[in-house]
Amino acid sequence: MGLHARTAAQYYDGHARWEHIGELQSLLSIPVLGNGDIWESWDALRMMRATGCRGVIIGRGCLGRPWLFGELQSLFRGEVPAVPPRFGQVRTILLEHAELLRDYFGARGGILHTRKYATWYTKSFRGAAEIRNRLSQIDSIEEMDALLQELPQDLEFPITGLRVRRCKAGGTQKVALPDGYLQNPEATALPSEDLFAEGG
Repeated sequence: MGLHARTAAQYYDGHARWEHIGELQSLLSIPVLGNGDIWESWDALRMMRATGCRGVIIGRGCLGRPWLFGELQSLFRGEVPAVPPRFGQVRTILLEHAELLRDYFGARGGILHTRKYATWYTKSFRGAAEIRNRLSQIDSIEEMDALLQELPQDLEFPITGLRVRRCKAGGTQKVALPDGYLQNPEATALPSEDLFAEGG
């Protein structure tokens, strides 16, 4: 069972409430997987130690950083994770990702998805801000690659980039439940289904 340690109203705002993951794990005999605010591999280890959960679910932390899963694998084997890739390596990974997106979604759909991923992959690299706007308007993988080659390929991955939020950065939302939804905590059906059953 997985638990994302944010409320629906909290949405992407503030910090995940890891204590609720620990509370759920203490109540269950089955493994609980924790989710929320895992931006680097060491966060996963901290969460598991703090909550007793048996594993983690990664969300926004891996966007533009698929090597995070390799870092987690190393850490769970008791090894120190490798340093993040340099920009040239990131470019190679992004090109492969773009080709896979094209193969799956087709030429047009693939490039639309690639635009947003390209901005995530290049986040925080020195000088990347200058090309990021152009990356969001590319029409081909070749055009993207030409832009990526404008930056030094030996740039180290910026430490500040490890904890930069990707996708939605914050904000709360108003949550509305159906009328009567919380009146009977033992109910197994939605209120509308109960009413339909009663009405025949």
